[in-house]
Amino acid sequence: MQNIVSCLWFDGNAEEAARFYVSVFKDARLGATTRYGEAGREIHGKPAGSVLTVEFQLNGRDFVALNGGPLFKFNEAVSFQVPCETQDEIDYYWDKLSADAVKGAQQCGWLKDKYGLSWQVVPTILPEMLKDRDREKANRVMAALLTMKKLDIAGLTRAHAGK
Repeated sequence: MQNIVSCLWFDGNAEEAARFYVSVFKDARLGATTRYGEAGREIHGKPAGSVLTVEFQLNGRDFVALNGGPLFKFNEAVSFQVPCETQDEIDYYWDKLSADAVKGAQQCGWLKDKYGLSWQVVPTILPEMLKDRDREKANRVMAALLTMKKLDIAGLTRAHAGK
């Protein structure tokens, strides 16, 4: 059991979102669903029996999707990184997570999905390139990175090599 679980606030579509995320990640599963009861209805305003929370897991990380209402929205202050070994993985997660997105692609591997949640689809080699002791190499990688929306491993590798 993890000692920290990410709780994601949705406005009535927590179950739909949880099912979407589980469909995107290969190592994923749905967990328990809780439902609103009659208690507290004067406060939460949700019909008894409607979904309150849905537990799910993505790549070993636990999440709870909460139908909390329209009060809060996602923003870029919180995002989830998806480390990718290959360009095929980057392309897969980028395409799946940005499908039907309202805002979609941003910069430097960031995207917003159709629920407004921010993701960073990042090659696992990137941190090493950026930490290179040869600051010229690291600076070239950063310059290339800043021109990309979806990250391109070959382009970052060329920049690192000075090509």
